[in-house]
Amino acid sequence: MPRCFIKLQENVLNEIVLLIGAYLLGSVPTGLLLARSMGINIRECGSGNIGATNVYRTAGKKLGIMTLLGDCLKGLIPVLAAKALGLPPVWVAGIGLAAFLGHVYTVFLGFKGGKGVATALGVLLGTAPLAVLFGILVFAAVLYKWRYVSLASISAAAVIPVLAWATCAPREVIGMASVIAVIVILKHHENIARLRAGTENKFKA
Repeated sequence: MPRCFIKLQENVLNEIVLLIGAYLLGSVPTGLLLARSMGINIRECGSGNIGATNVYRTAGKKLGIMTLLGDCLKGLIPVLAAKALGLPPVWVAGIGLAAFLGHVYTVFLGFKGGKGVATALGVLLGTAPLAVLFGILVFAAVLYKWRYVSLASISAAAVIPVLAWATCAPREVIGMASVIAVIVILKHHENIARLRAGTENKFKA
């Protein structure tokens, strides 16, 4: 068997292993585990979501910030690993998407996870940092003006693909960012309904 073909097989195997590893890392329910360490079942408190916002509101600022950082790293680490290995953009984007999907559809909780904002932040920090920078500014401006984390998250998610395109990110990353944006917005459907009804909770520092 030609050596180049064997090398190709090894590369594909490594890429598949990293793809699966990214999904499993993304699936780790950071907020649930941190809240449980304090004797709190986060799925039975507040909105029932395992993300940083609900942890912040129900388990305290410290655990909320730790959840945010943990969920962000779940997206950032696999992407940085893929880039360090010199994988092509299509694999980097796929691995980032796998980490994001792991959080949103975690195998450890019956494929019912969080809304993916923090994990998406980590993925995009590693793949489209300039777009994320401007996206954070959009998030901060909306949050400051209206005090709704959900609205700020939806707004940032909606503009990120455009910002990725505007900052000349690879087309694979733009495609990944677009898929992430759609899923993030869809996962906020209950928040959107509450925003329309005027019953959404405002953020309190």
